[in-house]
Amino acid sequence: MLLINSILLQADPTEVAEKISVLTLATKGGWVMIVLVCLLVLALYISIERYLALNHALKDDSTNFMNNIREYVHKGDVEGAKTLAKSTDSSIARMVAKGLSRLGRPLSDIQTAVENEGKLEVAKLEKRVSLVATVASLGPMLGFLGTVTGMVKAFQDMAHAGNNIDIQLLSTGIYEAMVTTIGGLIVGIIAYFLYNILVNRINKVVMLLEVRSMEFMDLLHEPA
Repeated sequence: MLLINSILLQADPTEVAEKISVLTLATKGGWVMIVLVCLLVLALYISIERYLALNHALKDDSTNFMNNIREYVHKGDVEGAKTLAKSTDSSIARMVAKGLSRLGRPLSDIQTAVENEGKLEVAKLEKRVSLVATVASLGPMLGFLGTVTGMVKAFQDMAHAGNNIDIQLLSTGIYEAMVTTIGGLIVGIIAYFLYNILVNRINKVVMLLEVRSMEFMDLLHEPA
């Protein structure tokens, strides 16, 4: 209590306001804050890149695509259907193209090929998403590490100072301890939020692929 009162009496109000600015606090966090910033940039980059890729996969112009495939199949123009599927850049088109390449085989084989291609497409869309989850869990742990190292530094400085405890001497370690905790939590919360957004989009893509695969299999069961 006496230590806190001493700080408040000695500190100038303008200096206190300056010290609690975000940039000033961040610079007091030491090497842990640099790592946390790098992790946050990594999570943001992956999230934006994957979000755009998932949005592209969710552009459901596949209704017209499936109608065109149905027309080709009913006309008996399998080659035309294959050409259309190969020329269309989408997960659904690649899945249908795989099924068309298996025509002539048992329907169970065709369905297996379509499902496997769908799994491959989902795996491509999930690429690097796990890194965002890693950042979400690693951020708070790094923040806690910075807290521990900062407090160790503060107590070490106190031990070296003996009875002549200098407030300015201790402030660096205390700042590092507190700031890294906040930084780690902020990075973890942001990364966790981004990860859940991506998982939600992936689930929508999986549902869409399942619907289109069933639609394609129903098409093969329809009479010519």
